This record gives sequence, structure tokens and C-alpha cells, in this order.
Amino acid sequence: MATSTTTRSEEAQKDLDQPRRESRFGSILDAAELVFAESGYDGASMREIASKADVAQALIHYHFKNKAQLFEAMVARRSSSINDDRAELLDRLFEKSSHPDLEDIVEALFRPTIEAGRTSTNNAGPYARILASVANSAGARDQELAKKYYDPIALKYIDALQRVQPGLSRADAVWAYMFAIGVGMTMMAQTGRPKRLSDGACDDGDAEEMLGRIVPFICGGIRALA
Repeated sequence: MATSTTTRSEEAQKDLDQPRRESRFGSILDAAELVFAESGYDGASMREIASKADVAQALIHYHFKNKAQLFEAMVARRSSSINDDRAELLDRLFEKSSHPDLEDIVEALFRPTIEAGRTSTNNAGPYARILASVANSAGARDQELAKKYYDPIALKYIDALQRVQPGLSRADAVWAYMFAIGVGMTMMAQTGRPKRLSDGACDDGDAEEMLGRIVPFICGGIRALA
């Protein structure tokens, strides 16, 4: 009986500790985003990440063997959140219609990215800088991350563009996606620059205002290619 009671107590303690472990894990990834965004991959240190996360450095090494593994975990978390939303929005469009509007396809591509960069409780602004660096890097590590975490959703949207836009070749669909993503990465992080350049007329903190411009801009380019 004593053994059974002890076992139940240990299991109960594990249940209590689980949210704490998940919270610390999330704090480490949040801190990693900030440090990698500010210092770049080479300049970031595990010590600085531990300090910003307010955890012991040993705890980071417990969860992640090295900086490369931590960096990938950070990319995996954010890319999964955004790309799962993209995939779900796209699937819904084709469930409703076999031939949805091009504008709806492009909005489904951009909305999760734009909204993620402007959510106060889960702001992806720092990650936007990291993503831009990864996407524009020819380095083997960054290209492998892009291939693993972003190529599957890219192919899904490239297929969708070809399906809904008559006359769009596969090559032009790929170029259209690449040009669109270039715009998306530039505007993912809220910087205030559009407001500064426009004397306050353009607000890059307003997701709907931005989508109202980005969607017709990209669709116009895609139709021109077709």
C-alpha cells in the first residue's frame, strides 16, 4: 500500500510540474527569439539567452544540446504556428469552392504572417527579422531549415496559385510566390516606417489596412505574369 501511495504522489507531482516545465521551455524560446533577432546567430550566446529567460544556463543545455538545436526549435515553434494557420485557411477555401478567388488565396497566405507580427501577447516581430535572415541566406544550415519548415507550405500555395489563375505557368507561380513572400517578410514586423514616410497616413500596426493593400498589389503582379 505504501508503494502505491508513493507512486500516486510522484505522479501527482509530475502533473503539477508539467505546466512549470512547459512555461520555462516557452520562456527559453521567447528569449531565444529576442537574442537571435538582436545579435544574429553567430553573435547570440546561450548565457545571454538564459539571462533573458531568467533560467539557469544548465536548464537550456538540459533541453537543447547546443545553440543549433535551440535555434531550430525556435524556428519550428513559430513556423508551425503560422504555417498550420496558412494550411487550414487554404484547405477551407478549397472545401467551399473548387475554384476560389485569387484574392482569397493571397489573403490566406498573408493573414497569419501579418497578424502574428501584431499580436501583443505573442508578437512575432523579432522572429520576422530571423526569418528574413534565414530565407535570404545561402548557408547550408539556413537552407536546410527553410527546406524543412517552409518548403512544404510553399509548394501547397504554389499549386493553389496555378489552380486558380489561368495561364500561370509553374515557373511563374514559383516566382510569384517568392516575390509575395519577399513582401510578406518585409511587412511582417511592425517598424513604424510607413507611418514616418507618410506623415502618419500609413499605419503598419493595422493588419486589415495592410492586407487591404498587399492583397491587390500581389494579385496584380500575379495576373500580369499570367
